[in-house]
Amino acid sequence: MEQTSPAALSASEAARRMQDGLLTAEDLVRACLERIDAVEPAVQAWQYLDHGYALQQARAADERRRSGVGVGPLNGVPLGIKDIIDTADMPTENGCALHKGRTPRADAQVVAALRDAGAVIMGKTVTTECAYFSPGKTRNPWNPEHTPGGSSSGSAAAVAAQMVPLALGTQTNGSVIRPAAFCGVFGFKPTHGLIPRTGILNLSRTLDHVGVFARSLEDVALLAEALAGYHPADPDSRPRGRPPFVRILAEEPPIPPMLAFLKTPHWARMEREAQEAFGELVEALGDRVEEIDLTLSATDAWSWQKTIMEAEMAASFEREWTSGREQLSPQLRSLIERGRELRAVDYQRALAGIPRMVESFDELFVERYDAILTPAALGAAPKGLESTGDPAFCTPWSLAGMPALSLPLMQGTNGLPLGVQLVGRRDFDARLLRTARWLCARIEPQR
Repeated sequence: MEQTSPAALSASEAARRMQDGLLTAEDLVRACLERIDAVEPAVQAWQYLDHGYALQQARAADERRRSGVGVGPLNGVPLGIKDIIDTADMPTENGCALHKGRTPRADAQVVAALRDAGAVIMGKTVTTECAYFSPGKTRNPWNPEHTPGGSSSGSAAAVAAQMVPLALGTQTNGSVIRPAAFCGVFGFKPTHGLIPRTGILNLSRTLDHVGVFARSLEDVALLAEALAGYHPADPDSRPRGRPPFVRILAEEPPIPPMLAFLKTPHWARMEREAQEAFGELVEALGDRVEEIDLTLSATDAWSWQKTIMEAEMAASFEREWTSGREQLSPQLRSLIERGRELRAVDYQRALAGIPRMVESFDELFVERYDAILTPAALGAAPKGLESTGDPAFCTPWSLAGMPALSLPLMQGTNGLPLGVQLVGRRDFDARLLRTARWLCARIEPQR
C-alpha cells in the first residue's frame, strides 16, 4: 500500500493531522475501508463491518471538530473491537455458535470510553471460539498459510494489515501478546484490573485482561490512557488516578534501564532460529541485560494457571454446557469437562500462589531491574490454521497480572515476525512503555 494513503498513518499522526485540519475523519475512515476491501478476502479479520455506519460515525466526528466544542483524544480515529466485547449498536457473538445473532443492550465500559474519546468503532474483529483455542477464520497478513495467533486473531491481523491503526483484544493466557508477536505489531496487556472488563465475555475473573494492538508505542500509550479507569461492576477494578501514559512515554529514563533476561523452563522448546535471535539481542544490549533464573515461587505458574483457568471457565460456561454442549468445539468441551472435575483444594492452592509469585518478582524490580526480557512465543507464527500457537511464554505474566508488551523487533529467515516480550512490575505500566521505547531505540540502529 502506498504510504501516502491515510490508512498507513499511525493513530497519533492521524489525530494530529485531523487536529491541524490537514485530514478529515471521513477521509481517514474511507481510506481504511478501501484497504479492508482490498485485503480482507485474504486476511479475513472482520466478523462484522458496516461501511455506511463507519462513515456516518466519521462524519459525526468531523462535525464535532467543526462545531468548536471540545473533542476527545481519539476523535475520528478508527478502531476494531474484538467480538467478545459488547457493542450496543453491533452484534457481539463471541465466536460461538450458541451466541449467533446476539445483540447486547449496552456498550462494554471500554467501548463507552472509546466513544467518549471520539473514536470511530469500525466493526467487530474475529475471535477464536469464546476466546479459547478453537481458531476462527483469520489468517496471518504476512503469510495466509500461517496462523495469526489467538484468541484476538482479527484485532492483531487488522492492525498489521493496515486496515485500522488500533484495535482492542483480551488476554486470559496469551491472547494479546502471542497474536501481536505473530502479526508483527505492538501488543500491550496492562496490569490486571487497570482497564475495566465490564461488558466483556467473562472467562476467568482471576486471569482476564483487556489489551490493545497498535503499530507504534505512541499509539499504545494513546489508547491505553483513554481506556484505563474504574468501573464498579468489575470487582478487580479500583479507583485510582489515570496513568499519564503519553507523557511518561515521551520522557527519557533517568538512567539507562537494566533488563533481566528470563528464558523460563520452556526455552528448550523454542525454535532454534528464535533462540539464536534472542542470543544476538542479548549480546547487542551488552551490560544493560543480565540473565536470571525463574524465582522459586513461580516454578508452578503453568500448572496454577491451568487449574485456575479450567475451574473458572467451567463455571463461566455452565449455561453453554447445560444447554448446548454439542455445539461447542472439542477443545472447549474438554476444558469445561476438566474444570468441572477439579478439586476445590487444588483451585484454592493455585490462587494462593499468586501473591507469593508477585512478591518475588517485585523484589527483582526493587533491587535491580526495570523490566524482564523474554520471548513472546516459541518462534514465528506456525504454518497451518488448525492451531493458534502455544502461549507458554505468556502464562506467568497473565497469572501474576503483570503488564506485558510484545515488541516487533525481530524477523525470522522466512520473513515472519519474531516478537520480543517485555514485562514490568504491577502498576508500573507507563514506566514499562518508557523502558520499551528505550529498548526499541537501542536496537533499531542495529537491525
